[in-house]
Amino acid sequence: MAEDFLTSLETVIRDRRGADPSTSYTASLFAKGRAKIAQKLGEEAVETVIAALGGDTKELTSEAADLVFHLLVLLADAGLSLDDVRAEMMRREGVSGIDEKAARKS
Repeated sequence: MAEDFLTSLETVIRDRRGADPSTSYTASLFAKGRAKIAQKLGEEAVETVIAALGGDTKELTSEAADLVFHLLVLLADAGLSLDDVRAEMMRREGVSGIDEKAARKS
């Protein structure tokens, strides 16, 4: 069910790309460009970390939702999708995180 929801949300986000920025928060992000979208994603990441360190699971859940939403907007802006992320994660499956990170340096 969660995967279906995220896929549906991804579709809504893509559909909002051409919407009126004055009536859609998502469209306003697209209109401001990738740098603003990335900045907003960074802000949400920091807020997620703060919530995690604060120990409030409700706040962490809320901030994590904001983080995932803004990541989906950034992916859409870059012409990428959850399927691209899934494929990369599947490629890494069974590979030690240490080995995978070392392979990126070469």
